Amino acid sequence: MRNLTALILSLGFASPALAASGPFFSLHNTNFVVLIAFLVFVGILFYFKVPGMIGGALDTRAAGIKSELDEARALREEAQTLLASYERKQKEVQDQAERIVAHAKSDADAAAEQAKADLEKSIVRRLAAAEDQIASAQAAAVKEVRDQAVTIAVAAANSVIAKQMTAADGNNLIDAAIAEVDAKLH
Repeated sequence: MRNLTALILSLGFASPALAASGPFFSLHNTNFVVLIAFLVFVGILFYFKVPGMIGGALDTRAAGIKSELDEARALREEAQTLLASYERKQKEVQDQAERIVAHAKSDADAAAEQAKADLEKSIVRRLAAAEDQIASAQAAAVKEVRDQAVTIAVAAANSVIAKQMTAADGNNLIDAAIAEVDAKLH
């Protein structure tokens, strides 16, 4: 439908051009006048070198676009290089962080093992100290029991001797003891 409307309108507007009559090479023929005006217009354009200016402007524009594309390409390559550098740095930092974590874990494990060994040594020392205290207490108790037994035995012997011994026997023992001490001292 649009095509049909466009065809009808174009035929309606083109009708004055079909009104030309007479010979073609006459100034009364509109087709010839339009042809001459067009050729003069094209001649003026060539005289003032308009196609060269348009071509130069287009070449300048093309060179500008090319330089912008080159600059954009260089910026893109620089951005890719920078991105690769940052990715490499990120990987290095991540590797370093993993190494630090692994080192911290190994240090913590070593510290735990050392603390465990120190605790075992401390327990052994405390057990030894406790055993020494027990042995000392046992020795003290044995000594106290012996001292008590000696005291009781001396008292019992004293009591038995006192009942069985006479005054003359006691004096003879004292004299014998004095003589023995005198012999040992001289």
